[in-house]
Amino acid sequence: METLTLPKTNWKDLTHELGQKFAERAAQVDKSGEFVDENYAELKANRFFSAMIPEEFGGGGISHREMGEIIKTIATYCGSTALAFSMHQHLVAAAVWKYKTKGVGAEMLQKVAVNQLVLISTGARDWLDSNGEMKKVDGGYLLSGKKHFASQSIGGDIAVTSAPYLDEVLHFAVPMTAKGVTVLDDWHVMGMRATGSHTILFDEVFIPEASISVKRPKGEFHMVWNVVLTVALPLIMSAYVGIAEQAKEIALTIGRKYQRNQPHMPYMIGKMNNTLLSAQTQWEAMFSLANNFDFSPSAIQTSDILSFKTNIADATIQTVTEAMEAIGGQSFYTKNTLERLFRDVQAAQFHPLPKWDQHAFSGKILLEHPAK
Repeated sequence: METLTLPKTNWKDLTHELGQKFAERAAQVDKSGEFVDENYAELKANRFFSAMIPEEFGGGGISHREMGEIIKTIATYCGSTALAFSMHQHLVAAAVWKYKTKGVGAEMLQKVAVNQLVLISTGARDWLDSNGEMKKVDGGYLLSGKKHFASQSIGGDIAVTSAPYLDEVLHFAVPMTAKGVTVLDDWHVMGMRATGSHTILFDEVFIPEASISVKRPKGEFHMVWNVVLTVALPLIMSAYVGIAEQAKEIALTIGRKYQRNQPHMPYMIGKMNNTLLSAQTQWEAMFSLANNFDFSPSAIQTSDILSFKTNIADATIQTVTEAMEAIGGQSFYTKNTLERLFRDVQAAQFHPLPKWDQHAFSGKILLEHPAK
């Protein structure tokens, strides 16, 4: 396999440089609901989509934690860009773990790096049962069904998805140019409006047998989730921690000059900071568990990752709420960035697993795995 050598990149400085441009467009794309095409074009031009891929395949070779920092930083400028970008990166992360631990998947990683391909996750609808229909035909299957909440589906190249067949769930990748693939115009939502998270419609799309990467029992928890969730959720939640950090900065900037709440301002700011610290420290804990891809998948670790996700979602939503309380009614106007941050951060609670599902899942895992 040919090695592609690229010059070193100062990812931190470049992220801030691009982020300033993203911030200039954020209000308009939020208002229009249009996908962040310009931002993606600039991320592609600067090879951000392969930043976490090993250098020997033409990637940037940065760590899992460094990618989390990039996503968090982008979120301080444009939450939609950060969240959409995280969906690609979490699929790359799972592939990198697979390569580092099992030595497979090098060809796919190189294709992403060379072509700056954008991977689309449909994981929100691919939990234990998955959805859709697979019909067996010569050489493969015909896939039909809808996958909702497919972030960046309007601007992506390959959908990484799954569907049930008999008593199994099959996992595979589908080019968005394949016959029978349509992106529906249905992403009209309260927040994260520019993520392009439209529904993908599959109408008898041919899936070659050779494309099936995983077969697992339908309705049962499979170890694949121990890998995917451990590397994915830290990256996804990076977007929401970034939003919360930006909310804090806005509250501080305005709060220093805001007279109406002045007697209570120190208390309100201090309380908000406590809430944000809770999100930040648990976010760091997620990356510690993932340990830059050096971890052994386990149900207990997955339970902890999911618990951290719920706690971070609650804390980031609360941080933005407390930032709004600190500066009062002015935060209710659309001209104040806090108003958009408040709408965007609400999406944190809807990533797998939703709070009550997570509580039940974690409780079940803990009861089934006695402490040593």
